[in-house]
Amino acid sequence: MKLGWAIVAGIVLGAGLAWWTARDTPAEAARAQAAHAQAGADARAEAAEPPLYRWRDAAGRLQITERPPKGRPYERLQRQPRDGIEVHGDRD
Repeated sequence: MKLGWAIVAGIVLGAGLAWWTARDTPAEAARAQAAHAQAGADARAEAAEPPLYRWRDAAGRLQITERPPKGRPYERLQRQPRDGIEVHGDRD
């Protein structure tokens, strides 16, 4: 009977040790939560400012639309330029 308790105690201690080594530390949990929050903020920002699409039509004219063209290559653009980029509307 003593051997049975030793086996049960070993299993319980092993399970506790496995849980302890596999758990997230507070710093890892905070990093994961911050990454999740940033991903949510990025998704909300993209939904608030949908992208534009730049592509060329059959005649070769440059088109910029809010929906991507079907069956044509296109480039996805952000509505707001990155910091440090100058935007001039008089250039092609």
